[in-house]
Amino acid sequence: MEEYVNVKELFGCDVFNDAVMQERLPKKVYRELKKTIEEGSDLSLEIADVVAHEMKEWAIEKGATHFSHWFQPLTGVTAEKHDAFITAPMENGRILLSFSGKELIKGEPDASSFPSGGLRATFEARGYTTWDCTSPAFVRHDAAGGTLCIPTAFCSYTGEALDQKTPLLRSMEAINTQALRLLRLFGNTTTRKVTPSVGAEQEYFLIDKDKWMERKDLIYTGRTLFGAMPPKGQEMDDHYLGTIRQRISAYMREVNEECWKLGITAKTQHNEVAPAQHELAPIYEAANIAADHNQMMMRIMKKVASRHGLRCLLHEKPFAGLNGSGKHNNWSLSTDDGLNLLDPGRTPHENIQFLLVLTCMLKAVDEHADLLRFSAADVGNDHRLGGNEAPPAIVSVFLGEQLEDVLEQLVSTGTATHSKKRSKLVTGVRTLPDFMKDATDRNRTSPFAFTGNKFEFRMVGARDSISMCNVVLNTIAAESFREACDILEQADDFEMAVHDLIKKYATEHQRIVFNGNGYAPEWQEEAAKRGLPNLPSMVDAIPALTTEKNTAMFESFQVFSRAELSSRAEIQYEIYSKAINIEAKTMIDMTAKQFIPAVIRYTTVLAESVNAVKAAGALDTSVQMDLLKKTTALLKKTNTAMKQLEKLVGQVNTYPEGEKRARFCRQKLVPAMEVLRSPIDQLEMLVDKEMWPMPSYGDLIFEV
Repeated sequence: MEEYVNVKELFGCDVFNDAVMQERLPKKVYRELKKTIEEGSDLSLEIADVVAHEMKEWAIEKGATHFSHWFQPLTGVTAEKHDAFITAPMENGRILLSFSGKELIKGEPDASSFPSGGLRATFEARGYTTWDCTSPAFVRHDAAGGTLCIPTAFCSYTGEALDQKTPLLRSMEAINTQALRLLRLFGNTTTRKVTPSVGAEQEYFLIDKDKWMERKDLIYTGRTLFGAMPPKGQEMDDHYLGTIRQRISAYMREVNEECWKLGITAKTQHNEVAPAQHELAPIYEAANIAADHNQMMMRIMKKVASRHGLRCLLHEKPFAGLNGSGKHNNWSLSTDDGLNLLDPGRTPHENIQFLLVLTCMLKAVDEHADLLRFSAADVGNDHRLGGNEAPPAIVSVFLGEQLEDVLEQLVSTGTATHSKKRSKLVTGVRTLPDFMKDATDRNRTSPFAFTGNKFEFRMVGARDSISMCNVVLNTIAAESFREACDILEQADDFEMAVHDLIKKYATEHQRIVFNGNGYAPEWQEEAAKRGLPNLPSMVDAIPALTTEKNTAMFESFQVFSRAELSSRAEIQYEIYSKAINIEAKTMIDMTAKQFIPAVIRYTTVLAESVNAVKAAGALDTSVQMDLLKKTTALLKKTNTAMKQLEKLVGQVNTYPEGEKRARFCRQKLVPAMEVLRSPIDQLEMLVDKEMWPMPSYGDLIFEV
């Protein structure tokens, strides 16, 4: 009989959440900790000692034997070092289990072994992790047993941020300060905190683990570097929202349960467009917790896949010719007393506060479109953005018919007098209920779309952290709010000034609004006329991080220092170069050791077949000869292309690390890799399948 899962009892059972703290901590300690979480006040070591003791006792009851400062360095994945709770044995040979406030607050991993972009030299090893008490600790269960994981920030000995979390927390403080200023201008005296809320939809592929093991390209790079399309791909659209197969349903159920135990609000699951592609989406939560939970979710998805004989692929483009995977970052601003600053209400033309927030966001995105594009820059995303499946690489804002109409009124007359109303959807079937439809349609080709009461940033790659895009969103919004508040706080007539400012922002930044088809070739021409940046690759986007304008903004809010920005740019160039170099070397390895030998065996069999037919006295060997000529010609092209790629790979290290090496990889290696792939994909369609050295696309995406 199938075991019943009580979601209410399961949810958050492995999290040291508010309910657990309230139950286990002394009232005074609980109040002090909550004050630190909500107001950012200092936490004394005495309070930390009590929290640490109760956290340890709770974790041990959950089966934990070790604790770990869990952090997010600039590697793109999480990091952790495990320490047991045990202390030195006593005289009687027994041990004590302890966990101090000092151990809770501070850890010390090796900073020189993580990417630092020149902030730390190899011989300068000291770095610190420090407890982020706003993100709850949790116990993770795996083959190692139970581990108490404490979300932390990671910085160098000299204080620079070496992680994804520290800048995110800084940006959240910046947007909170400036959003409160804006609310006070509108007479709001009750709101104490404004928090960016985020919901990150996660797309992924599932394939059979045994078949994954036969593909060196998937093992080394996360994507298929070779592969001919099968007769059927995603043309029929029959996989999207289709019935979920039993093997996948079992996987999804376990993923949900693992997520729920850790307080991750996994809610929506379904089949995505491409065969073997799926999606999991959580409910909104504070940006830093959403970033933590997304990292935890990706780990859970991989771990559970292995238990089901599957492999979870999070690369943005694991299969050429099929839709890739993204991560839609839904962003809004919520107050501690239940307000959403991006809620237009029923009559948005009359909602002056909303119109100011909206036009401030248009200004922010328009002025920092390059930076927003960088925040989604990833090696794998280069294959996805603009590929008739994801937003184009040109950043624009979709507002929808209702808000676009309001904006046009503001621009043309300076005042919006009406809003398009919602209408009734009539199905034409008497037994189906009629209902009120939304005031506007959606636009899946828009990179930054307003979707009712939030903005959906659709460019982020599937395996990327959502921290950087939210750092950018928070900071550019904070800058725009600050500039608006600086003007309005000095105004003699606030109502007149705010109307003028809304019109000014709407007029000056109307160019960023585009409600049309982002896939259309005409849009690139139109975007160029508007002066919008077009940054097609990761290498093109990285310089945006260190422009004087963007540097000044980040420094003014103390989100990044100039040195931290420069270091991150260097790290991104290095990541790009290394990733492309690994892909190129993998292609060479597979070609030399697998494809060329397989084709030689096949041509040998063909040649022997021709000789055997002739020896038997038959006259017609045209089919065999035709195949032999085609495969031999493609084999020659393959060998030539492989040698050219080998030559280019040998030149990579002659370029200095950083931008020059990355641009060489982008401009020389990437095209050469495509040249090598072409004849091999053609050969796959000719060579006997039994002789082909690895599973085909059809084997991978349809046999799950």
